[in-house]
Amino acid sequence: MNDIRRTILWVIFGFSMVLLWDKWQVHTGNNATFFPAPPAKVEPAATAASAGASSVPAPVAAAGTPGQVPGTTVASATPREKIVISSDVLKLTFDTEGGSIVGSEMLQYSDMADKSKNFVLLDESASRVYLAQTGLISGTAGGEAPSHKTAMKLVSTERNLQDGANELVVKFESPEVGGVKLIKTYTLTRGSYAIGVRHEVVNTGAVATAPQLYLQLVRDGTKPPGESSFYSTFTGPAVYTEAKKYQKVEFKKIEEGSVDIEKKASNGYVAMVQHYFASAWLLGDGIERNLFMRKVDTNLYSVGMITPLDTIAPGATKAVDARIFVGPQLEKTLESLAPGLELVKDYGWLTILAKPLYWLLDKLHSVIQNWGWSIMALVLLLKIAFYWLNAKAYASMAKMKAINPRIAEMRERLKDKPQEMQQAMMKIYREEKINPLGGCFPIMIQIPVFIALYWVLLSSVEMRNAPWALWIHDLSSPDPFFILPFVMTLTSLLQTALNPAPPDPMQAKLMWFMPLVFSVMFFFFPAGLVLYWITNNTLSIAQQWLINTRMGVPPQFNLPKFR
Repeated sequence: MNDIRRTILWVIFGFSMVLLWDKWQVHTGNNATFFPAPPAKVEPAATAASAGASSVPAPVAAAGTPGQVPGTTVASATPREKIVISSDVLKLTFDTEGGSIVGSEMLQYSDMADKSKNFVLLDESASRVYLAQTGLISGTAGGEAPSHKTAMKLVSTERNLQDGANELVVKFESPEVGGVKLIKTYTLTRGSYAIGVRHEVVNTGAVATAPQLYLQLVRDGTKPPGESSFYSTFTGPAVYTEAKKYQKVEFKKIEEGSVDIEKKASNGYVAMVQHYFASAWLLGDGIERNLFMRKVDTNLYSVGMITPLDTIAPGATKAVDARIFVGPQLEKTLESLAPGLELVKDYGWLTILAKPLYWLLDKLHSVIQNWGWSIMALVLLLKIAFYWLNAKAYASMAKMKAINPRIAEMRERLKDKPQEMQQAMMKIYREEKINPLGGCFPIMIQIPVFIALYWVLLSSVEMRNAPWALWIHDLSSPDPFFILPFVMTLTSLLQTALNPAPPDPMQAKLMWFMPLVFSVMFFFFPAGLVLYWITNNTLSIAQQWLINTRMGVPPQFNLPKFR
């Protein structure tokens, strides 16, 4: 009867874990794994583009509360046109409506689903909306100014970065709107994902004016295609200021109106973040700006900043320089562009451990020139660093294994006297000077380090399309033949077999189920992560075998009994 009750309880427990996992997936922004809901609808590009007209706040009050949007689209004789501009690392699509960036291809990164295509970050299509927009808010109540909905004219001619050239300049000019003309000059630099953007505001009217400049990123709230539901990475807007540092906000929080970010600053940036890639508007330090996040339309959100311009006299021009980053989360590149920008590569609460681990991994790669072998070398170095901690843990396990026959005999003899059995077991532990938890504590100390390494491997764009050996051509994708996950499962089971079996039969069975359940997820994990676990398991087995042999406890396999 007790066995039946235990079985029922385990079934209930297992189903509860499935439900909890499913709810956690939904909570972290992923699709449900076992009970998926219909996918969120993304507005078509045409609808989203028009919705973008209402995505910019009007002048911000002292409290930082956004007001209404600047006025209507200004008609122009120039028809709306999409213009493609290419450097050596980026292919950008500009829209003459507002001179906005509505498309970006990474020329050095292929699409995960179709390796023959370039990866697309910014996009304006029927299924995706992700735009970079700028414009002016009139300094006159109820007035108009050139915005991202104003038709502009391309006044530069070059569309490709020429051989031997270091820069490519793209210039858009607006018509006069409300006595103001806006000239946008984009400067693409060879080898760089950071684009200089100069805004020149010309007062063509007869009176002084003091408009405000806004810079924003507009994106749909859908996760990037191909994201696995077995691990969660952040997708959404973020801001950084010296005062409050890095603040990321889920789209759900914007939907609920519960955004709590720094509203005013004179430094920092705004960004849209997703796995491996990001975009960010960067302004120089010392320039006052108001930060905002808001919902634009159904499944469409914006993050941006507004900076007031000094009063511009009639006939005068005011220029503001900014940069937009559109590219991969290469840590050293991000660090060189702006303080705190490297935080878009999100290691979570283990950043303090993850950053030095990434540094060491990068140094190893500079010597080995293969990310797969570098991962294995890093795990080997960590195992060496933790050798004495592991030695203590495995020595404790070896002692436990040595007294297991006495424990088993005692349990059989006192199986009807649980209290006396517990006292006898503690007596044996005291006599043999064994701490039952002695094998756990040294291993638990290492867990944060290996979790941090997990996030380093999961977050590093360097793993994307990086080959290791033989059939593994992409360390960021699952093993296509599931060989590595199968090997990882075998090493996990072998580790379990080498450990001393728990005295309680139910615990012993659970110890065998855990690696099997845990290994299921690894069939969907990136190959680089699985390679890391295989290396860790293999080195742990080797060390455990060595320590057992030295202590005179012959290694033996404790196979499960499921009767």
